[in-house]
Amino acid sequence: MTTVDKVSTCLWFNDQAEEAVEFYQSLLPGLVEITETSRYGSWAPDHEGKVLELWFTIAGRSFVALNGGEDVEYDHAMSLMVDCDGQDEVDRVWEAMLERGGKEIQCGWIADPWGVNWQIIPNGMEDYITGPDPEGAKRAVEAMFGMKKLVLADLERAYKGQ
Repeated sequence: MTTVDKVSTCLWFNDQAEEAVEFYQSLLPGLVEITETSRYGSWAPDHEGKVLELWFTIAGRSFVALNGGEDVEYDHAMSLMVDCDGQDEVDRVWEAMLERGGKEIQCGWIADPWGVNWQIIPNGMEDYITGPDPEGAKRAVEAMFGMKKLVLADLERAYKGQ
């Protein structure tokens, strides 16, 4: 078995683990690597040979995608946060999620097609929502609460009172 982190995040899927991890690879090129695949054995005759688990990393952190055989629902208590290198990356990741059936939530949160919650955050956002000007930060946070996809330029304008 592949060496993994002491603590890994397990994402439960009905039978779409491979599809989901391949999608994550397309969202975050060069950051998602499949490290191991395990398959159902003869002990599960209806699933024998099909993928049971995919062990993978995102930016070096370990995850497992489990084909658990039934649909489960995720909630907002757990999310994967992506620190994007600018608005273009925010837009690309956001639109890819929507094109595949994702659902917009609020304040940069979006659920992927399997219901896993993600936060798509533009690098530099903290400069506005926690900036040194308390009134500017308040305006930026209020603007953020009105957004689904975060737009860094709009947060900056709100911070500056424009």
